[in-house]
Amino acid sequence: MTTAHDYSEGIDPERALKYAIQHHSGDRTEIVEGVISNVTPSWDHERAAKLVRRQIETRVDALGCVEGSGNLDLPGSANWYVPDIAVVPEELAHRGGALLPDQTLLIVEITSKSNADTDRIVKRKRYAEYGAPLYLLVDRLERSVTLFAEPGSLGYTKVDGPHPFGTVVRLPEPFGVDLDTGGL
Repeated sequence: MTTAHDYSEGIDPERALKYAIQHHSGDRTEIVEGVISNVTPSWDHERAAKLVRRQIETRVDALGCVEGSGNLDLPGSANWYVPDIAVVPEELAHRGGALLPDQTLLIVEITSKSNADTDRIVKRKRYAEYGAPLYLLVDRLERSVTLFAEPGSLGYTKVDGPHPFGTVVRLPEPFGVDLDTGGL
C-alpha cells in the first residue's frame, strides 16, 4: 500500500516564501507583514527619489558607499523590503543577495497613495526594530519629510519632523548634508 508523503516536514515557510520572491520574475516584489506586492513606482515617485539621490550622492561616494533600491531581509519575520533608496557600504553591495536594515547607513521611503500607511507605520517600526540607523520618510501625500534616528526595539527614539516640503532637513553624520526638500 502506498502512502502519501508529507512534504511539509522540515520546510521553513519564511525561507520558502523569501526564496520564491527572490526567484520571481525580477520585479521589485516585497513582502510586508506576510502580504506580497509588486512595487511599481510612478514617474513622480521616481522623480522624488532622484532628487534625494542627487543631493546625497557626493557624500555617499566619499563614504565608500552606494545608494540604490536593493533587497532588505528582515529575518524571523514575513518581511522582505525593497526600499526606495538605501545607502550601504560598497563592500556589502559586492557580495550580492539581500542585506539587513542594520547594514545600511540610511533608508529612504517615499510614499504613494497605495503604500503611505505602510511607509509611515509598518516600515518605520520594522526598520527601527531591525536597527536601521536613519530612516527618512518623504511623505508626498502630507507634503512633509521626517527623519527618524536612534533605533530600538520599540521604535525610533529621535524624530526630526515632520517638516513641510521646502524646509531644509539636516542629515546627521556620517552624512552631514543639508537636504533641500523644496522640489520634492
